[in-house]
Amino acid sequence: TGPPRPAEEQWPEEQWHCVALTTGPAAAAQARSEVQAAISNWEVPVDPGVAVLLTSELVTNAIKQEGGIVTLAVTAGADELRVDVHDTSRAWPIRVEAAADAETGRGLMLVDTLSAQWGFYPTPTGKGVYFTLAFPPDPGEGAPSPRRDGAQG
Repeated sequence: TGPPRPAEEQWPEEQWHCVALTTGPAAAAQARSEVQAAISNWEVPVDPGVAVLLTSELVTNAIKQEGGIVTLAVTAGADELRVDVHDTSRAWPIRVEAAADAETGRGLMLVDTLSAQWGFYPTPTGKGVYFTLAFPPDPGEGAPSPRRDGAQG
């Protein structure tokens, strides 16, 4: 898990970052870097490994669907991180149950399993697909305070 959630008075209303990604296979790496930087710069209390994995899955799907422009939007609000990936395809994403020996087809299963929420919506130029990662509850809300050293306790 990420670092403890900042006190509400320290957390801004919303942080937002949007970038057009390079076309082709480099888009996923660029998107991972953008999300990692946003999490670090904004001190977002989510697991960056999960965030970049899910981002990579959505961007990879987008570049496979359409060779057009892919846009990444990262938003951090008071209680969640949201990552949206926009592309120019009008084909909806479909979550499939991949066979145990399949080499592909697990991307949306990962997104569904690891995110707090995910979905898709039409845009004027194609579609957007998103996921959210919820921030851990405030320690004052009855949850044990997370330890920064990774020890269980």
